[in-house]
Amino acid sequence: MRTFLGFATFVASLVAGTSAAFAQLEDWAWGFQEAVSPIMHDISSFYDGLLIMMVGISALVLVLMIYIVLRFSRRANKEPSRTSHNTWLEIIWTTVPVLILIAIAIPSLRLLYFEETIPEADMTLKAVGHQWYWSYEYPDHGNFGFDAIMVPDDELKEGELRLLATDNAVVLPVDKVVRVLVTAQDVIHSWAVPAMGVKTDAVPGRINELWLKIDTPGTYYGQCSELCGELHGFMPIMIKAVSDEEFQAWVTEAQAEFAANNAPAISVANNGLTGQ
Repeated sequence: MRTFLGFATFVASLVAGTSAAFAQLEDWAWGFQEAVSPIMHDISSFYDGLLIMMVGISALVLVLMIYIVLRFSRRANKEPSRTSHNTWLEIIWTTVPVLILIAIAIPSLRLLYFEETIPEADMTLKAVGHQWYWSYEYPDHGNFGFDAIMVPDDELKEGELRLLATDNAVVLPVDKVVRVLVTAQDVIHSWAVPAMGVKTDAVPGRINELWLKIDTPGTYYGQCSELCGELHGFMPIMIKAVSDEEFQAWVTEAQAEFAANNAPAISVANNGLTGQ
């Protein structure tokens, strides 16, 4: 028992030591990155509940197996039983798994619906995948755009993360619903940011959409999650979440800085999303 308690304390210390660092990437982190959006909060809660259920089922099965081995061994039963079936036992082991699946399916479908239902957005961001970088457009703020290319190792500044920092960061306001339109120019890419619980394919000739609402200021990272070619691992996503006042100030500067990169307007039709 003393050994078990010592191990439990060690595990708890690891969890406590890493949970505070999940918002920023660190070596040997354990578990999800810290959730910074409603979607990721729900994903984490569903995962925690499912993990508890899995541990409980595994423990129950282990106890039953130990009981069966001891109770029905040759040593304990000199005369073997000739029982072929038990009606109530068969009903139980059929009904219980069905109830477990229903208990998992209901919150799972609710979460999927929450992810796929786009609420009324405060702003729109368009992300376009290229081999091998992302470009972004802000159609609601003057329709300026820019490329976000990974910073080479020899140009990294202090505090920038290798393979994740980009020369231009996506800047978004906190506590605002952002609709993200995702597409690609050449091959299929995937726009994914773990801390926000979002991930969708970028398909040439098609615009997919997702939504996010960042609740904590900070810098968050993602990567292309589709095997899009030899440099697939070198097209990161870097998002800076700031207050609305800071965002408006950045928009004013960005409109002047990226004026030459104005992109074609995006029309949102009743029957879908199309680029014009």
